Amino acid sequence: MKIVALSGSNVGSKTRTAMDYTMKAIHKKNPEADVTLIDLAEYDVQFSDGRNYLEYDGDTGYVTKTIMEADAIIIGTPIFQASIPATLKNIFDLLPVNALRDKVVSILVTAGSQKHYLVVEHQLKPILGYMKAEIVQTYVFIEEVNFYRKEITSDDVFLRIDRLVEDTVVLTETYTKIREAKEAEYDF
Repeated sequence: MKIVALSGSNVGSKTRTAMDYTMKAIHKKNPEADVTLIDLAEYDVQFSDGRNYLEYDGDTGYVTKTIMEADAIIIGTPIFQASIPATLKNIFDLLPVNALRDKVVSILVTAGSQKHYLVVEHQLKPILGYMKAEIVQTYVFIEEVNFYRKEITSDDVFLRIDRLVEDTVVLTETYTKIREAKEAEYDF
């Protein structure tokens, strides 16, 4: 199983802190999984210009191809000005419309306000649905009060991240089995 943990901003530290813990949780519970962390702060990703994702090279080509090859994606994103970051939206723009078909996608959000959960419901989930993702319905929402000196301070947050990882893996395995059974029905 290939899992991509996508830290969807090129600024700030809270989302990356949460994604680092998520990576540890994946490795602990599923050591056999092929896991890649893509922190958009570490890559020079071009703005989408409408080309096929395979035509991009460098960091842009690496990021898009890695996402396309994944079975599951855990998206970590901060909420800025009541919206997802432009860096994350650009990743969606670089990918084809059906890029997330047959992929399980789960969400982890860091936000400064309780009301920012609306961004997930009204912006992020509709984009993922449009791109045909199998969305893990529950997501981890982490407020600023749960961080201190670049560390998560809430045991509840740790439990919720562990559960998100578990749900992501279980759904990915389940959908894989369903697809394999469906494909086995064909005789060619």
